[in-house]
Amino acid sequence: MNKDKIILGIETSCDETAVAIVRNGREIVSNVVASQIESHKRFGGVVPEIASRHHVEQITLVLEEAFDQAGMGWDDIDAIAVTEGPGLVGALLVGVNTAKALAFAKSKPLVGVHHIAGHIYANRLESEFTFPLLALIVSGGHTELVLMRGHGDYQVIGETRDDAAGEAYDKVARMLELPYPGGPHIDRLAASGEETIEFPRAWLEEGSYDFSFSGLKSSVINKIHNAKQRGEILKKEDIAASFQSSVVEVLTEKTFRAAEEFQVKQVIVAGGVAANQGLRRALEQKFSGTGTPLMIPPLKLCTDNAAMIAAAGTISYEKGNTAGLDLNASASLLLK
Repeated sequence: MNKDKIILGIETSCDETAVAIVRNGREIVSNVVASQIESHKRFGGVVPEIASRHHVEQITLVLEEAFDQAGMGWDDIDAIAVTEGPGLVGALLVGVNTAKALAFAKSKPLVGVHHIAGHIYANRLESEFTFPLLALIVSGGHTELVLMRGHGDYQVIGETRDDAAGEAYDKVARMLELPYPGGPHIDRLAASGEETIEFPRAWLEEGSYDFSFSGLKSSVINKIHNAKQRGEILKKEDIAASFQSSVVEVLTEKTFRAAEEFQVKQVIVAGGVAANQGLRRALEQKFSGTGTPLMIPPLKLCTDNAAMIAAAGTISYEKGNTAGLDLNASASLLLK
């Protein structure tokens, strides 16, 4: 019988300090996340230096809690997987250096994981993959379409040329004077609003699967400024609904077209914006009856966590793709 592979995952790419233990890349044994949202709220966004300091303060406590929840010790761990990038370099360094120190002290193999690969593999914690598949990754810093023909095989066929979808959400939320993080607040407002404003859809050149949300963001900001200058009152709910409709339509249509062109057997959605109810409903409606299964992870696995890093790390470990103690953080690491 094959021995279970137990992987410890560490994630510190932005403002969540997370440690998890995953069995065979599919089963979460423990998954602990310490969020910093309250610390960054008053600044309206993540402050890199503050994020790094919180990671230093929390990493040991979160690590101990993960082991306690799992009821395991170091003898049970086969390898340590850690997010090496992309992300905030100071935050990444806390996780990478922790993982390297532990790998050296405990004589465990070290695996570097791409943050986006982690988001993709969050779906495998719910259901097995069927290849070829298409992954739509939508988060604060990333909007990408990734074609996968096998485990660990990533082909980026579309990416953002400027603002990521989540970034646009946060900037529009700031203009609407909504608390940070703005995405969930816009999603809730949109549910009770009406699409009374025609905002642009950036389709780009024919056949392109790239995304662009900078023009949409600017259009919303200009609409709000112009209304204030004229003394008009715009309902926040209607602005949110109209803005979200533009984002969701582009994401859904491009994902659907790519799924058809590449004849994929499965479509998965990943990243923090995958928690957006408007996007989830639109994708479910679009793919309903197409014969192409759509998989969206539960809300707890959409946002940053370490179980997804351990899940992706399991694949690298099984392929023999381990790292040395010279592993370094890379703020702009490419997915390949």
